[in-house]
Formats: sequence, structure tokens, C-alpha cells
Amino acid sequence: MEIVIDPSSSLSPQERIQPQPFRIAIAANFTADPVRASLAFWGRELDAGFEIVFAPYNQMVQTLLDPGSEFGRNTHGINVVLVRYEELAQFDAPGGNALSALEAHAQELAGALAAASRHAAPLMVCVCPSSPGFLSQPANARSLERMRLLLAAPGVQYLDDVELARLYPVEQVEDGEAGRIGHIPYSETFFAALGTAIARRAHSLFMPPYKVVAVDCDNTLWDGICGEDGPSGVTLDPPRRALHKFLLAQREAGMLLALASKNNEQDVLDTFAAHPEFPLQLSHFAAWRLNWDSKADSLTSLATEFNIGLDAFVFIDDNPKECAEVAQGAPEALSLTLPGDAGEIPAFLAHIWAFDHRTLTAEDQQRSALVANSLEFGRAARQAASLAEFIASLDLRVDFQPLDPERLGRVAQLTLRTNQFNTTTIRRSETEIQALLATGNYRTFTAEVSDRFGEYGLVGVLIVRQSPADLFVDSFLLSCRALGRGVEHRMLSALAEEALDNGIYTVSVAFRPSARNLPAYQFLESIPFGRKHEGRDETVYSFPVSELQSLRWKAPAPESGQPPAPRGGTAPSRRFTGYARIAADLRSPVQVLQTIRRQAQAVLHATPEDHPDAPSSAIERQLAVIWTELLERPVTSASANFFDLGGHSLLAVLLLMRVKEAFSVELSVDDVYSGTLTLSELARTIEARQLGALDPDEYQALLAEIEGLSDDEVRVLLEQEPPPANGS
Repeated sequence: MEIVIDPSSSLSPQERIQPQPFRIAIAANFTADPVRASLAFWGRELDAGFEIVFAPYNQMVQTLLDPGSEFGRNTHGINVVLVRYEELAQFDAPGGNALSALEAHAQELAGALAAASRHAAPLMVCVCPSSPGFLSQPANARSLERMRLLLAAPGVQYLDDVELARLYPVEQVEDGEAGRIGHIPYSETFFAALGTAIARRAHSLFMPPYKVVAVDCDNTLWDGICGEDGPSGVTLDPPRRALHKFLLAQREAGMLLALASKNNEQDVLDTFAAHPEFPLQLSHFAAWRLNWDSKADSLTSLATEFNIGLDAFVFIDDNPKECAEVAQGAPEALSLTLPGDAGEIPAFLAHIWAFDHRTLTAEDQQRSALVANSLEFGRAARQAASLAEFIASLDLRVDFQPLDPERLGRVAQLTLRTNQFNTTTIRRSETEIQALLATGNYRTFTAEVSDRFGEYGLVGVLIVRQSPADLFVDSFLLSCRALGRGVEHRMLSALAEEALDNGIYTVSVAFRPSARNLPAYQFLESIPFGRKHEGRDETVYSFPVSELQSLRWKAPAPESGQPPAPRGGTAPSRRFTGYARIAADLRSPVQVLQTIRRQAQAVLHATPEDHPDAPSSAIERQLAVIWTELLERPVTSASANFFDLGGHSLLAVLLLMRVKEAFSVELSVDDVYSGTLTLSELARTIEARQLGALDPDEYQALLAEIEGLSDDEVRVLLEQEPPPANGS
């Protein structure tokens, strides 16, 4: 193959591509700004650097339809629509049928959601809780149910108040006072729940997916030790029964199940045979390692058998020592130690974000059967007299077709999951692929494969940019379960036929090296004709279609050896693996809110307090924490001005709510909405209200009078004070 060096490629990938922040753009028909605090918290927690922007108030439809809006300009992140159903017609003229108006606005919103699929970022719609008063009318409740079905459209990430309440229950959802003052209908705790749910969904959309759950047996899958208690002596308590059902649900969602346990193999096999009532049976596991080797070695062996990287494994064990050893010996895998209190297992599992799934495809539902076919294929290949005869006997069938829109979810999934045979490892969501195709310059082709071992489903994808002189393949990927059959050869051959049909005589394939896409590199290198243009971060292979159309698999020459490994590429690493901490310490909105506030306190504790103007009283110090949280900057001076530090009318409303919560004092907007509001002045106002004084000046005079009394005079006054009514 002729090699051509591209002199124009002199910049490194880092110099060419500036990293973009992950943008969460929000449009709502109520004041949603308080969700910023929890989203910012999760951005820090996930090491994701969220950039949070809000569209103009109550302009959801305009934001969805305008290509120049916050949604239209979002190229790396997620667009979120927050809708409170009863507010959809809030600015309509009075009179008429209010329910009909709401439903008309819902129809308009649904149409805008469908049209917004052209935006680059995935779209999420969240139906937020309606007020109890609204839902008290049966007709309203029925109308809300119709609206839910209307907005849960294909291609849109859907979340509603029912799912929110299931995942993140909140005792007090409404905040009537904040709603009256600033049209903030929900409590801080609910906004913490809402921000957590949004961050969790965004994480699931962009997280590299886990593919295998490997699980221990004794005291994990069942209560007891089968080697000591006997196969019939182990039991399945309710929490571990929940674990069984959870793992079955993960299997149905496309994950493979495996056993990795230190046991005599026959003991485990006998235990499953003795308990046909167990939800999980041996047939549900794709493979197992039941031996006395280290579990890190067992996981490594399973990864080799599945032809999947260790970074796609989740390992579950009841023993923290075993999990620590896996973390040491197989650090790419995610190790999860079940809670010591078995009753905590169901809640723990429900909040392991690593088990969230973007979409569920037909291939996901059949994954275990497909893997079984692949394992049988491997065993048959090893037993064959020769590889050439074996490939010839496969009866391989490759159905190569333009993308069917109904298979878009599977295509996006393959771009996100495929690592080994992936020429550029470009990851794309459904929305991003739709936007690419909408340009008119790109086409996508799929390959569905079968052979004598079974059906493998949609396993191959080509994303192609077409020009008058060239079909340029910017993504060529093939699921690992279809490797070794010659599918990739058939796909390029079919693409060459497509090129000829369009009067195009060259097919080019881009290749960008990664730590794991050596099979794709070896395939391109094995094609004996064409030219190779080497750039700094990308190599382009160009092939004449006259030769490419007859490309077929050939057995490698016995002494040919492997071509050199591609340049560049480092082992992929997950930026976040702290799922167990979330499940243990951050699984409720109250925990999230408390952690946000502790972080604000930590910021202040890390700030020197030796200057003379530092907050001194208990109220001033507590206010400083509240201001630090609301203003997102340390407040270390008693004379600090709320509005000079970035406060505004909305934050002033939130400040009123926090003061009421922290000090049991109700202040008016006039008490805080002043350009001269300082920390010390607000503290004096709160102290005055707590003492029942009518005016801060009167409070100051009373304080001066008390400070002038002697200790004996103060003691006499306190003795005259009647005891509290509750006796405390």
C-alpha cells in the first residue's frame, strides 16, 4: 500500500480541538433557577464541569424552535424542558375553557418537541408536579395524564413527577410563600431532587456503558455458605431476592451476567439445582469462574472469554476485602461492596447510576443468546481443521441497507459501545446522528448478520460523507461478537457497489488510533490495494471501488506476522467511578441538600478569619454560610453587601426562604431587597425579630441598655423572666 504523508496536519489533537464544557440548557414555564445549585453540585461531584444556562422565562416553544436559542447553540450537553402543566396557559386572557386552553398549549409544546430533533444536543422533557389544588379536580388529573402520553414522544428523554417521586421522594414539594413572592413553586428539597434526576439522566446518556455484571455467590446471591451449610442450607432473604430480580432486569436490559466466586464449582452448581425457586438460575449466567483463584484473575479470564475490556465490568460482592483486592488487581472494573445491613441492598442498587441505560433495543433483549452463539462459534472455530474451511462453512449472510429510522437507537448505541472494531471511536447520540443526516451530506448504512450459529442482529454501521468524487467513511464499526467472520469485508464491498451506483470511484476510510481499536487497524492494513495518507492524528485509507467491490476474507499468510500497532492512543479511563458513594450517601434529596450546605461551610472554614470585619455572632456566621451557598462565593466580611456580591431579586426571594428555615423568622421583601443590605444589618434584623422587637433601631437601643447593666442586675432580670410554656 502506498503511503502519503499529509503536510497540512501539523497540530496535535489538543491544539485542534478545544474541550467544550458540558452545557445544560433549561427552558421552563416557572422560575426554575433554584435547580442551579444542585446541578452545579453534581457537576463538581462528577468532575464534569457543567455550564448551566436558562432560556427566557416561559419561552419553551420559542426556545425549542429557534436555531439561535440556548437550545439551538448547544452542541455538547443536554437541553431540558421543565413544564408545570397548570401553568401552560398562565398568560392567556381570562375566560373561556381553561382546560381546553391547557390542552391546546400542550399540543403546541409537543409539536415543538418533535421539531427540535434537529438540535445537536439530546432533548429531555420533565413534567414537574402539579399543585394539590389543581389535581383535586378529577378533570384536571385526567387531562394531565393525557399530556404525559403526549410529551413522552420517541427521541425525547422523558421524566415525570411519578418517576421523580419514585426515585427521589420529597416530603414537602410545594413552597407556597416562594411561589407567591417569586413564582418559585417548589421547595429547595424538591429542586435538589429535580437537579439530581437531570444530572443522573445526562450522565446515563454520555457515560461509557458497562456490559457485564459479575457477582459473588456466598452471602451475596444467597444468605449462607454453600460449602459449609450445604446446597440446601442456604436461604434467599427478601433483600437478596431483590438482588436476583435486579440482576434479571439488568440482563433484560442487555447486560451479561457472570459468576466470579471462590467456591468449589460443584457446590455452586448443586446449590442452583437445589433451589429451582430462585429467580436467578444458572442458565441466566453467560459464564462463570468458580475456583479459588483471585477474583481479579477470574474477571480477567471472563473478559478474555467475552472479548470485552475489563472497564466494561461491574463486580458485586458482600466482602469489602474482596472488592479491595479487585480494585487493586483489576482496577478498570467497577467494584461494589453491598451494604453490611442487608435491608439496605434494594435502595443501594436503585441508586447505582452505572446501571442506568439510555435505550433498550431488540439486540439488548437478545444479548445473552447472541453471546451464547458467539461462544459456540469460538469453540467450533478452535476445533475446525483449518480456519479457511471453517469460514467457508459458516453460511454467512450480511444484509447491508441504508439506515431504517426505527433502528437509530441501535446505531447510536453501537457508536457508544463499540471499541475494538471502530475506526475513529467517534461517539454519537441519536440526536447527533439525526442532525448529521439532516445536513444532506451524510448517509448511514447498517449490516444485519446471521450464519449457521444463529442471528446476530444489527452489528455493523458505516457513517459516510458523500462528495462528487469520494465516499468518505468517518465511522466504521462492527460489534465484537461479529468479528472473525469476514463481515467487515462484505460491508466495504457493499459500500463500493453503492459508490458505483452514484458514479463515485473512490472510497476512503478514516482511522484514529485508540488503545483498543487494533482490530480495525489490522483490517485496513490487510487490504492490499489503495493509498494511505498519514496525518498527525488521523490516517485516511483510499481505495478504488473497482477493486474494493470484490473484497472478501482470506486466510492470513502463515508467516506474515502482525503489522505494527497504530501510533498514539492511551487506555480509556472513566472520569467518574464513585457510584457506591452516591448510592450510600447521596441517594436522597435531603442528603444532597445537606452536602451542598456542608460544602459552603467548608469554603468558609478554609478562609482566614483573622481580619477585624469577619462575621462574629452565631447568626452572622450562619448567614455567611447561606450567602456563600446562594452567591456561590465565599462571604467572609460582616459588611459585605448582598447585591454587590452578585445578588439579585430571585436570590433575594431564596434568601427569605433560607432565613425562615434557619431562624424561624419571616421577613418581607422590603427587609432584604435593598441596595445597602449587608450581612451585619440582616443579622441585626433577624435578632430583633427573634426578640419580638418592632424595629432594628429599638433593638440596638435595648442591646445598649443591657450591655450597661452589671452582672448582678442581669441575674435579677433573668430570675424575674417567666419560664417557657413548654417547660424547656
